Amino acid sequence: MTHQAHTHETCHHDHAHHDHHGHDHHGHDHHHEHDHAHGHHHDHNHNSPGLIAAYFVGLALYIVALLIPQGFLRNTLYVATLLFSGLHIILEGFQDTYYATKSNHKFTPNVHVLMTLAAFGAIIIGEYQEAALLILIFAGAHFLEGYAEGRSKKEITNLLKLKPTQARLLNQDGSITLVDVSTLKIGDHLQVLSGDQIATDGFIISGWATIDQSSITGESIPVDKQTGDLVFGSTINGNTVFEMEVSKDSSDTVFAKIVALVSQAQSNISKTAVLIKRIEPIYVTGVLIAAPIFYLLGLSVFGWGHTMSFYRTMVMLIVASPCALAATDIPATLSAISNLAKRGVLFKGGSYLSNLSDIKVVAFDKTGTLTEGKPVVTDVQFTDALDPKQQKQALNIFVNMERKSNHPLADAITAHFKDEPILDIEVINLIGSGLSARYDSRSYIIGKPSVFSDINADIQSKTRQLEDDGKTVIYLSIDSSVVGLIAIQDIPKQSAAHAIQYFKDNNVHTVMLTGDAKQTGEAIGKQLGIDEIIANVLPEDKATIITSLQSKHGPIAMLGDGVNDAPALVNADIGVAMGDGTDIAIDAADAVLMENDLSKFVYTHKLSKKLRRVVIQNIIFAMGVVVFLLIMNIIGQMDMWFAVLMHEGSTILVILSGLRLLKGIQE
Repeated sequence: MTHQAHTHETCHHDHAHHDHHGHDHHGHDHHHEHDHAHGHHHDHNHNSPGLIAAYFVGLALYIVALLIPQGFLRNTLYVATLLFSGLHIILEGFQDTYYATKSNHKFTPNVHVLMTLAAFGAIIIGEYQEAALLILIFAGAHFLEGYAEGRSKKEITNLLKLKPTQARLLNQDGSITLVDVSTLKIGDHLQVLSGDQIATDGFIISGWATIDQSSITGESIPVDKQTGDLVFGSTINGNTVFEMEVSKDSSDTVFAKIVALVSQAQSNISKTAVLIKRIEPIYVTGVLIAAPIFYLLGLSVFGWGHTMSFYRTMVMLIVASPCALAATDIPATLSAISNLAKRGVLFKGGSYLSNLSDIKVVAFDKTGTLTEGKPVVTDVQFTDALDPKQQKQALNIFVNMERKSNHPLADAITAHFKDEPILDIEVINLIGSGLSARYDSRSYIIGKPSVFSDINADIQSKTRQLEDDGKTVIYLSIDSSVVGLIAIQDIPKQSAAHAIQYFKDNNVHTVMLTGDAKQTGEAIGKQLGIDEIIANVLPEDKATIITSLQSKHGPIAMLGDGVNDAPALVNADIGVAMGDGTDIAIDAADAVLMENDLSKFVYTHKLSKKLRRVVIQNIIFAMGVVVFLLIMNIIGQMDMWFAVLMHEGSTILVILSGLRLLKGIQE
């Protein structure tokens, strides 16, 4: 019953203890420590069709036995029930005890041993029916637990049906083949179309591009790349086509990392589960020692006589067995992990999910985490030099100039004014400063403020105000006099404001880390209502900042998406990588949000708190039932079949209680 195939004792490296020593706490190296005893667990397949069929044969024999008169045949059928329905559990109990004892060099009993002894004890005193019923109920609950765990694992594995991305391979003859990223080799040439996700790391060999690298660098404004420049896998190409050469093996794809992450989730368990695993053999040993003492007390102190003392001792072995206790944590944790996996939140293990409910501070990287990661137009203003009709006409010309540009800020402008009629304009690209054009014998320039000298006071004060709000300002000029401005900003996500509010309501201190200037950072922070803004942060400072926040406030969660966030993600108690992020961030993190949606993080925190509540309820209930049954047994009010029914019933209830988390929480 208590059998959790994947709960290795390697997991008591709970990483909260490691953080301050800078050890890798992510379980990457802890996995090789399984000793034989635990490795042995993997051989049992609880719910194989053969075992289930044998169980039902046993059940049928039991029903037949009930229908025939008392006597030798009836008792034989009960013994046959016991062997058909429970032999695998009996063998598992002794095998696991033998292997665990051998490898630990000390007696390490499996909990099944208590049930097996009780069943044989019942046969010794002639209680054949009770022995058969005990094993039937016990094995039935065992199958149910196997099913419960199978359910939650299956849900996790379904996630792996995510398909990895494809690449356009350029062949020698100039033709193009769509291939799987995993087949790429260093030196292959690829074509990247506009809007494509770049398949893997490499460098441009022909053409040029404007690439959104926020997933790698955390920088929200896309970067211009020329021939010879490096491009990174997972970044997004703008609206040009280029060719690149692969410079890195694709076995490091984000997808491969996710597969590893999911298999890891099943072997990393929470502190509670680790503790229960550690206590269990000690507890079982205690029960085995207490049994003969209880029997002798029955004879000498309570005066029950030999048969009654023996019977009640067998009942004690059953009711004191920690089956329900062993099922309090793991089915619940796996169910929660699998519920999150369906929502695109991946956890590397139960311990991280369970520790999430303890966080006192959460730090967010700004770009792409709190903000959209792509600029939008926020303000447009013209001077009085133009009347409304002239303004409309001028705006139409400026928008058409931007349509000829491939700059990301141009995309923001053309997207904002997508309904402007199309004009035919010749545009000259002023590298590094803007665009110029002649139309109707007037000259039009769009550029950054530093390009212009003669600017009126209105525009200057408006510019200061907009820049104070963290916006990027672009000037519009006609015949070298500035007539207007457009302000552009990477705006906060809708989900970010809700998330910040939720954490504040739950007394979790919120912090924003940004490489931007203080002004820009504070402008965004103010809009979101964040408690603390740390600006001008260099990538190498992030980890130190996390450690100091940790010592000031307590356990910390960090959310980030770029390579520059990896050290900070490792230092945080819970590092959460945003899924559009890089494989390095995902490697370093304890959890991954596959979509950059902070409402999912809020959901995860709520589910983590619910998981904690469910596990505590389960433990109180499981131990309460044991205490109740022990008392009833001592005062002589407990038959063996009823003891088994109550005891196994409590185990099934605990498992079902854990499975509630497969449904998650109502939002």
